[in-house]
Amino acid sequence: MQHKALRLFLLCVLALSACSTPLPTAPTPTVVLLPTVTRRPTATSTLNPTQTPAPTPIPTVAPTLPPTPSIDHLKYRIVGYYPSWGVSAHDYSPASIAGNWLTHVNYAFSQIDPATLTCAFTDPTIDRNNLAGLRQVKQNYPHLKVLMAIGGGTSSASFSDAALTDEARQKFVKACLELYIGAYREVIDGFDLDWEYPGIGAAARPEDKHNFTLLLQEFRRQLDALGKQNGHAYLLTAAVPAGPGFVQHYEVKEISKVLDWLNLMAYDFHGAWDKSTNFNAPLYKAGGDPYPTYNIDAAVRAYLEAGAPSQKILLGLPSYGRGWGNVSSENNGLYQRSTKLPQGTFGSSAYAYWDLAENYVGQKDYVRYWNDEAKVPWLYSPTDKVFITYDDPESIGFKADYVRTHQLGGAMIWNLGSDDGSLLGALYERLSAPTP
Repeated sequence: MQHKALRLFLLCVLALSACSTPLPTAPTPTVVLLPTVTRRPTATSTLNPTQTPAPTPIPTVAPTLPPTPSIDHLKYRIVGYYPSWGVSAHDYSPASIAGNWLTHVNYAFSQIDPATLTCAFTDPTIDRNNLAGLRQVKQNYPHLKVLMAIGGGTSSASFSDAALTDEARQKFVKACLELYIGAYREVIDGFDLDWEYPGIGAAARPEDKHNFTLLLQEFRRQLDALGKQNGHAYLLTAAVPAGPGFVQHYEVKEISKVLDWLNLMAYDFHGAWDKSTNFNAPLYKAGGDPYPTYNIDAAVRAYLEAGAPSQKILLGLPSYGRGWGNVSSENNGLYQRSTKLPQGTFGSSAYAYWDLAENYVGQKDYVRYWNDEAKVPWLYSPTDKVFITYDDPESIGFKADYVRTHQLGGAMIWNLGSDDGSLLGALYERLSAPTP
């Protein structure tokens, strides 16, 4: 039990960004740990870097929706990742899920047993309780589909072995179907593979790129065969990274043929591994940004050019921010050097949106600024010398508009437990609005 408790604590520390990890070659500063936050609130023109941008008012873009809006007419998919550690980390149970604003929930994560190369619970007790809770959520919202996400930023090391041979792939897929659909047929509607990342890292192989395609094809084959037996149409998706150069690690055109959609993790363009402040998830290139291809628009275009149909791309949105400490007040902290990391929500330098909304935005001398090119806000405190990049309802609205303008398949949010309802509500409101 001590081992399980330690493992769960480590998951909580990584909770805000476990669905996406940076390049393994990037330097990572030391993280200062804080005690876990236990209080959760109840849901409720381009700036030139050489100029001093004026603070903008806190946006009033809050969801103004009826208590139980109908999702039947929604033409876009809205997928939310529910993390297995949600209850323990900040009291977010499956019952908290706003199923009326979602079309799909991805339960994160299933592990891969390194000894047997089969799917395994991360923590059997927690996972069984959560799956029971998701069963009730589906009963309350019959339209909702639930997918089991496999891997993630901390549990992807065994993918390369599991995908290495035909025999290994068949065994792995069969075990995953038996563990989750076999025992939870009324809960699990498919799988989401989050291998971070094929061909990258200590456990990687050059053949990972093609083997990932073969693994997805094997999932598709076995899911279709099972679906013919029980009359259920099972879904298969994959979480893919958005950083420059990542797309070359995937046979995008081939995997798009067997996947229902790709969850594009369009965040973590910048974070604790950088020595200067920048945006976590900028929509477009901003003037003065030293990394002009580290943005959502560039990532989407890269996948489109590689052969992904636009309707099969779901734009990933972060419900967390990233911070830097000891930041100069020049340009209100933007594009400035940092020599240490601040203490975020769970002891890392990442901040849950609910924490930002409750304790930072408009609090003390934390001022919200807006970059009208990148279409994202940031916070800066001259007293604490802390810079925080994040998304809020206003920036989520621009990203939802991008989904509509570029005819993408919808949007995904990582993760539901870090939101206070404002971000998901704003996303639903914009995607469900009538076409102009």
